[in-house]
Amino acid sequence: MKKKLLFFLFTNIILLQAIEFNTIESDFSDRTKIKELIDNKSPINWVFTGNSITQGAKHTHGMRAFPEIFSERIRWEMQRSMDFIINSAISGHTTQNILNDFDKRITQFNPKVVVLMLGTNDASINKNISVKEYGENLEKLIGRIRKIDAIPILMTPTIIIIEKSSERKAINDYVLKMREVSRKNNVVLVDNWEIWNTSLQNKYQGEVHKKLLNDPLHPNGYGHMEIAIALFKALSIFDPNAASCGGEYYEGDH
Repeated sequence: MKKKLLFFLFTNIILLQAIEFNTIESDFSDRTKIKELIDNKSPINWVFTGNSITQGAKHTHGMRAFPEIFSERIRWEMQRSMDFIINSAISGHTTQNILNDFDKRITQFNPKVVVLMLGTNDASINKNISVKEYGENLEKLIGRIRKIDAIPILMTPTIIIIEKSSERKAINDYVLKMREVSRKNNVVLVDNWEIWNTSLQNKYQGEVHKKLLNDPLHPNGYGHMEIAIALFKALSIFDPNAASCGGEYYEGDH
């Protein structure tokens, strides 16, 4: 009996290790594929889609939204000028909107990488999308993206001021669901929620709301810079000396 129990425990430990290895390897595989795409000289299309935050609507006060900062990094600083970065995000939209308009928003651009930042609106009680439905929608989006031979990247929402947006008080549950879906489907995840609640709180000495948000929900231009930096780091293309990554830039005599 004792031997059987030990054997059972041993085989389950091996199984868990195999699962963990496969998860890490698959996520590593996507990161490797993206690195190969970037290292290769052949141009590719990148699609960013989501809601008003990805769109960069209104709250940047004319500063660049994070897909535009990404474009500057890829097309100018990294000299991939024939890569095209398409932003099909629309203010107010949810995972369900992206599913409904998938061909228009994603397929028609023949992307090799698709960046999805969704959840702030899904979490609103006014949208009537449960946490379960949100997770199911994310899985459908991942499946459809992979079906068109593209690589999905998930980005959690940035933090909000919940006291001033009580209709989204359950947003943390949606963040947890995205993390769960990313692990289950071995998708690259940029965890803005975690970054804004930890390292950026330290960087801005507890004043993230004041420094990086324009209202209770939307990042300002500086907030978009931080989102871009998080994405650069996730893809191993961050360079602290590059202007798009926050490096100082000055040219010429004035």
